[in-house]
Amino acid sequence: MKNIFEIKVEKNTGEITTLEEHKGKVILIVNTASKCGYTPQLTGLQKLYEDYKESGFVVLGFPCNQFLRQDPDTIEEITQFCKVNYGVSFPIYAKTHVKGRKQSDLYKFLVNNSRNRKGRKVKWNFEKFLINKDGKIVNRFLPKVEPEKLTKDITALLK
Repeated sequence: MKNIFEIKVEKNTGEITTLEEHKGKVILIVNTASKCGYTPQLTGLQKLYEDYKESGFVVLGFPCNQFLRQDPDTIEEITQFCKVNYGVSFPIYAKTHVKGRKQSDLYKFLVNNSRNRKGRKVKWNFEKFLINKDGKIVNRFLPKVEPEKLTKDITALLK
């Protein structure tokens, strides 16, 4: 798979689609979890989305239950939790495997095509992949990197 926009993903409604609808946007892909120490980062992710969505930026949340079962609820419950507790309005997709035997095609692509930490498995919840308008991964951020720290990178890509 050479193009991120061709990869099949599942929306939180169960619909199978691709990321084609986000082509031409700067994209931040994040594996989320609602019962993690990093869960409050949802506030910062939502702020980034609100601040830059009109300029062609989108955050895509992919809930994951692979790290200490920190997202065990149904996708409906997860989506509602994010909306009610953190005001999340950016797209939340279906629960996704980000590592291991069942790793999704999206995460295989992200891990194998990122410049930094290339080929290294996703370390924990809230690892972030920043993708430019052409679908190229320009940076990969460890979970501890707060969303606010990405502002400079995002604005540079939006120019």
